Amino acid sequence: MSNKPGIVVNGVSGRMGRMLVQVINASDKARLAGALERPGHPWIGKDLGLMLGGAANGITVSDDPAATLSDAQAVADFTAPAATVALAPVAMAAGCAHIVGTTGMTAADIAALGEAAQNGVIVRAGNMSLGVNLLVALTRKVAEALDADYDIEVIEAHHRHKVDAPSGTALMLGQAAADGRGVALSDAAVRGRDGITGPREPGSIGFTAIRGGDIIGEHDVMFATDGERITLRHVASDRSVFARGALKAALWAQGRPNGEYDMAAVLGL
Repeated sequence: MSNKPGIVVNGVSGRMGRMLVQVINASDKARLAGALERPGHPWIGKDLGLMLGGAANGITVSDDPAATLSDAQAVADFTAPAATVALAPVAMAAGCAHIVGTTGMTAADIAALGEAAQNGVIVRAGNMSLGVNLLVALTRKVAEALDADYDIEVIEAHHRHKVDAPSGTALMLGQAAADGRGVALSDAAVRGRDGITGPREPGSIGFTAIRGGDIIGEHDVMFATDGERITLRHVASDRSVFARGALKAALWAQGRPNGEYDMAAVLGL
């Protein structure tokens, strides 16, 4: 058996699942230890390599997390909130770090992950790319430096298939701006505007979501005041940046004390 950490991919048939498989297989620091899909999925019981259009690789797609995680040190999970919350205690019981890139979570979902993390390691982030996490840090610093005369707007764009809005990354950026301002995002956020809205509330943090085509991910944070605008921007042109971040998180998580971590911790930010 290889001494490389074994990583299971949850939701292996999806866009991120497929990319995670590619990135893990290309790594000399980790190995693909298993593949999970939801019960009833047509890939269950099939060889993963064949399902991905290549040669057989001996990994059978499973709907049994406990059995699949028994030979793994981490599980990478970019699925749906209910599936992620259900997987967390199973991963903790198996001694697997749970690397969570799932977005669209409610406060209850996040609380459930925090409770599970008392028994293991969870790394959760709305976006796992290095560039985005640097953007989050910059957003916080700029918001600290500029007063409420500067209006803050978070603009994000994604492909037509994305089901949640604002994106997890947009919410990370909004939270960073709120932290920099010393306010609660729940009090300052404006999620949408329609009709006769009246003038903009001073100190509010606006969100705009764009959906179309095959846009992988674009995020802007605009600080606007009379006479000038400052815009911080990140564009993802390849989904592999998120998978590489998840792999980095899975490797970093090995041997960490129980608890919930974010990508800022992984990247030392």
